[in-house]
Amino acid sequence: MDTSIMEGLALVGIGSVAGFINVLSAGGSMMTLPLLMFLGLPPQVANGTNRVAIVLQSVSAVGSFLRVGASHIGMSLRLSVPAVMGALLGAWLALQVSEAFFEALLIVVMAGCSLMLLLPQRRVDTQTLTVDRLTPAVYVAMFLIGVYGGFIQVGVGVLFIAVLYRMLKIDLAQVNVFKVLIILVYTLPALGLFLYYDQVRWGYGLLLAVGSMSGAWLGVKVNMGPRGAAWVKGLTLVMIVVIMLRLLMA
Repeated sequence: MDTSIMEGLALVGIGSVAGFINVLSAGGSMMTLPLLMFLGLPPQVANGTNRVAIVLQSVSAVGSFLRVGASHIGMSLRLSVPAVMGALLGAWLALQVSEAFFEALLIVVMAGCSLMLLLPQRRVDTQTLTVDRLTPAVYVAMFLIGVYGGFIQVGVGVLFIAVLYRMLKIDLAQVNVFKVLIILVYTLPALGLFLYYDQVRWGYGLLLAVGSMSGAWLGVKVNMGPRGAAWVKGLTLVMIVVIMLRLLMA
């Protein structure tokens, strides 16, 4: 089996796992972004190419959530506005940094996100989200998440859990619905910026997206199930440790 076929299988396979994890928890890009770099793409190009899969997996997840009766779409779009502004700034900043800085930052971010995933998830009393609870602090938080997501995307789901679950007290199943819609909305203009600067390789991105979309579809089914996906954190952490070791040895 030649290298190109092996690369394609790796992109689809890892993409499937990442799409599944991204819908249910966080950390999918901690697998896909390093994979693109391992396959020879420069860090900025890998960063831009990864957005193709993120957009298409988000389309898949949002469509599936809508079909099973997800609501609060208007509220999600309200939260998307500051996130879009932040994502454009973050994507522009990502295009200005050196490759060495980006690689070092990626390792630090992966380590930080892994530690956050290990922290116990304290339960909160959830409430129905209403417009009056969208305070200026919430909009500022969404802008900052947008900056981070536009810059690197890795582990952005952890930040969404902090704001939507802990700050707004939305139940975790609904958090995942909000998360994928907001990510879809803010990633589109960020992807456009990477495209403008020719930092996207469509072949890699579309193969990754094939896997991500199927994983996202499965993630939606699990998200709406009674047991959820508490075990996903363990799978995520194991894969992240392996990838970090590979990055450090590169």
